[in-house]
Amino acid sequence: MNNNPQNANGNTELAAFAGGCFWCMVTPFEELPGIHSITSGYIGGHTANPTYEQVCTETTGHAEAVQIAFDPELMPYEKLLDIYWRQIDPTDAGGQFHDRGSSYRTAIFYYSEQQRLQAEASKAALDQSGRFEKPIVTEIVPAPEFFPAEEYHQDYHKKNPFRYKMYRRGSGRPDFIKAHWNTDKDKQKLKERLSPIQFDVTQNSATEPPFHNEFWDHEQEGLYVDIVSGEPLFTSMDKFDSGCGWPSFTKPVNNGIITEVEDLTYGMVRTEVRSREADSHLGHVFNDGPQPTGLRYCINSASLRFIPVEDLEQEGYGKYLPLFDK
Repeated sequence: MNNNPQNANGNTELAAFAGGCFWCMVTPFEELPGIHSITSGYIGGHTANPTYEQVCTETTGHAEAVQIAFDPELMPYEKLLDIYWRQIDPTDAGGQFHDRGSSYRTAIFYYSEQQRLQAEASKAALDQSGRFEKPIVTEIVPAPEFFPAEEYHQDYHKKNPFRYKMYRRGSGRPDFIKAHWNTDKDKQKLKERLSPIQFDVTQNSATEPPFHNEFWDHEQEGLYVDIVSGEPLFTSMDKFDSGCGWPSFTKPVNNGIITEVEDLTYGMVRTEVRSREADSHLGHVFNDGPQPTGLRYCINSASLRFIPVEDLEQEGYGKYLPLFDK
């Protein structure tokens, strides 16, 4: 698995990233445009077909990693690098967060000279940015053979969602990411890119006026994505008129694509809905929706960008086209 695969259009490449526990390195990349597959596995060691137990005891020299098959025209390698850096502590040479040892080291494994140059440039830029007080120690090395992990490790967050959430929360990773990437400087960049209401809703958990927002009565077929990150969130197939004045949906595209947080503001007990990776405030979910879910995801238009069905392929969301087959 050391060579980049090519599809009929020659647009599929591989990338490999080690960033600590591979369970936590799948979700940042999945569901994004241009991502064909993500495989958890082992790379960078000296033993063929290592087992999880061998890797964990550091007898093989491998690191836990993810191998990503992607379309560089829809998801440039530079964007993958940007996502990768935001998931790890690149200054830690002894592991990641609460997971210690060389099997949890960070590394970028490149499959071409172009990837090497882009990785080196991104590392240098991060080092010079001053975001971290310590130097960046993440290795950038040629990709040797990648060995897929055991089946129960693949898409672990979907097979064992509760255990995954508890593990991730307790690992220290989310707190580190929030402390180093949700800075005033990052917010200033978003403020320049978003409209005032989009920024206020997604970053300050504001609420736009009912019946005076872009999508409350929108009926065109297509996909609604996070205005900040482009994460796919809801489809028109699950949208309904709830009479509340905001876009309402019976379910998200994927249950793992959003997070739910207890909201005690304004003297009420509600469940806030946020996007998984961008952590954008989206709205709230209530138990007064139609069947079959009985749920009403009440979402702010300002947190969404709409992609019509006819534009899904060219914008990198082609894999969602089957959702609209009638």
